[in-house]
Amino acid sequence: MSVAVQQTVPDVVFRTRVRDESVGGENPFRWQDRTTADIFGGKRVVLFALPGAFTPTCSSTHLPRYEELYDEIRAQGVDEVICLSVNDAFVMFQWAKKQGVEKVFMLPDGNADFTRKMGMLVEKDNLGFGMRSWRYSMVVNDRQIEKMFIEPDYQDNCPTDPFEVSDADTMLAYLKGAKS
Repeated sequence: MSVAVQQTVPDVVFRTRVRDESVGGENPFRWQDRTTADIFGGKRVVLFALPGAFTPTCSSTHLPRYEELYDEIRAQGVDEVICLSVNDAFVMFQWAKKQGVEKVFMLPDGNADFTRKMGMLVEKDNLGFGMRSWRYSMVVNDRQIEKMFIEPDYQDNCPTDPFEVSDADTMLAYLKGAKS
C-alpha cells in the first residue's frame, strides 16, 4: 500500500460542536459545520493526526506533548495547532476534557472524510478499531501542504504503532529550522 502525496488539503466539511450559552442546560453546545477553507484558509496550521481518542500512545504522549509545546510551536509563525482523529465530536470533547487540553484544537473527523481524501485512512480491524487515521503530522500554509511527517510502515492492520516522526518535538525542530 502506498501513501498518496497531497499538495493541498482536501475540501471537506467537519461536523463540530461549539459552546453556545444561549442553548442553556448542562450541555450548552450546538452543531457547527466547518469547512477546510474555514480551518486552513489564510493561516499556517500544524495538524497532527492519530488513530484514536483514549488510546495509549495518543493519550500518554502524542496529544499531551503538542499541548505542552503549543506556545513554542505558535511562536514559530503558526496560527493554530490541531489534533485530528477519526472520532466524533462528543468523543473528542470528552477526551480533551480528560486530558486537560486547553490550547490544541480538537478536530473530529467522524466520517473519516478528510482522512480518506488525504490518503491516510487505514484498517485497524486487528485491534477492533475499524477504519482509522494513520499517524502523521503536517504544516499547512493557506491550504497548501508545506511539510508532512508520515510514520513508517503505513499499512492496513499494521502489527505495530510507529511513533517516530509525527511527534511535537520533531515538528518544533522542523519549524525552527524552516524559520531560520
